Amino acid sequence: MDLKKTALGIELGSTRIKAVLIDEKHIPVASGDFEWENQYVNGVWTYPMDAVHSGVQACFAALKADVEKKYGLELDTVGAIGVSAMMHGYLPFDRDGKQLAEFRTWRNTITGEAAEKLTELFGFNIPQRWSIAHLYQAILNGEEHVKDVAFLTTLAGYIHWRLSGEKCMGVGEASGMFPIDSATLDYDEGMARKFRELTGIDLRAVLPEVLPAGANAGTLTEAGARFLDPTGTLRPGIPLAPCEGDAGTGMTATNSVRVRTGNVSAGTSDFAMIVTDKPLGVHREIDMVTTPDGLPVAMVHCNNCTSDINAWVSLFMEFCGMMGVETSKGELFTKLFRKALEGDPDCGGLLSYNYFSGEGVTDLNEGRPVFVRTPDASFTLANFMRTHLLSALSTLKIGLDILTQTEHVEIDRLTGHGGFFKTPEVGQLMLSAAVGAPVSVMETAGEGGPYGMALLAAYMLWREEGESLPDYLDKKVFAAAKSSTMSADENARAGFTAFLQRYEKALPIERKATEVF
Repeated sequence: MDLKKTALGIELGSTRIKAVLIDEKHIPVASGDFEWENQYVNGVWTYPMDAVHSGVQACFAALKADVEKKYGLELDTVGAIGVSAMMHGYLPFDRDGKQLAEFRTWRNTITGEAAEKLTELFGFNIPQRWSIAHLYQAILNGEEHVKDVAFLTTLAGYIHWRLSGEKCMGVGEASGMFPIDSATLDYDEGMARKFRELTGIDLRAVLPEVLPAGANAGTLTEAGARFLDPTGTLRPGIPLAPCEGDAGTGMTATNSVRVRTGNVSAGTSDFAMIVTDKPLGVHREIDMVTTPDGLPVAMVHCNNCTSDINAWVSLFMEFCGMMGVETSKGELFTKLFRKALEGDPDCGGLLSYNYFSGEGVTDLNEGRPVFVRTPDASFTLANFMRTHLLSALSTLKIGLDILTQTEHVEIDRLTGHGGFFKTPEVGQLMLSAAVGAPVSVMETAGEGGPYGMALLAAYMLWREEGESLPDYLDKKVFAAAKSSTMSADENARAGFTAFLQRYEKALPIERKATEVF
């Protein structure tokens, strides 16, 4: 294998940092990962920056070991590198590069006042997790560090800066910091002017430069190479693609960057991305972001998806251990997911809310995982698991209904990816029941993010003159891709509708739980 004819994607996800190396045929040839978890400290969801550094380095070390094991090669270079991470959040720095506040992740729901005021000012929905909402909330709170902010970025933007020295990012990632004008592929000038008049802050001087997919975003510096690979093996000079958010890499990995295509990413959080060609009204439940090449995207984002499922599986693992039953967590996930297919379509009277944190779509600033049932409910393992799988999709469905029923957005193709879809068929059928449409899953469904970032790095390296990102993906990446498409039957669809009606009617239970417990 010629390492210079490879592309590397690294993504810092909610529970794993993962690296995927692809070859000229866009096939994954090696990977590495590192598990981590966010922390709730002093009312803020965060990751310590030393964990960010050590995690990225451990992930790259695992990739090096995989390359050595498979090919007998020392990973000292690649053709291009791209970095991705969880979108949004708050990472402010002063003029000397000193971090001014803890990293505030997308999961926080502590910027409600700022989000509401900016939405009214811009006439454009500003969700709580967006970087500009965090900055303005810090201003409203009178936080001392605000006066020293010289650079505000995201987690992906920070790692890209450490590797290349460049303060820039892809347009899709930038669209989760501040609204983007798709005509100029840059921050919306009118809204930036309004913010400057409101606060006195010139965002042009504070936010990263915006770059479209395919642009060159710098090269790996000597310091960047040592940061990524402290052993000194990795050589500097490798070109870097514009960093992107997990939404953009998910769109890329599922070939969902063309108008009227869409994808659902389901892991720790879940979100649906639908590429649209028309302006939409302002809805608190709908974010307007962009594809990596700048097309407008309607995004329904939910803070909570699989965390509650993971917690229950861990409980079942503990039970297996107590009973002396040897099994792996992967095997247990598969069996429990498949058991859900045997459940009643409406879950037999069971109900759960998977809210580990607040949820903007249902207007909750805090979360409490809740499981509830009626005395006469059919309390079986199959119904229990199906309840948690449908609960993971219910808030997403509430937002999607606004797109399809209120805004009449049309979707030609919907593709699922992320951990929710790792067990064959199950996640697909559950999502199909929720959206009432066929759902496709590619064979790379479980590893969409870093693979999508590797594809964006490859696009920068190997695209032809004038070749668009949708054409590159259609013709060179996914022309012969293996995928499966499934559609839930009418009983499953009707069952999800009944479950969702019960879910929405009982939402006061979740709200009350946040008040009293």
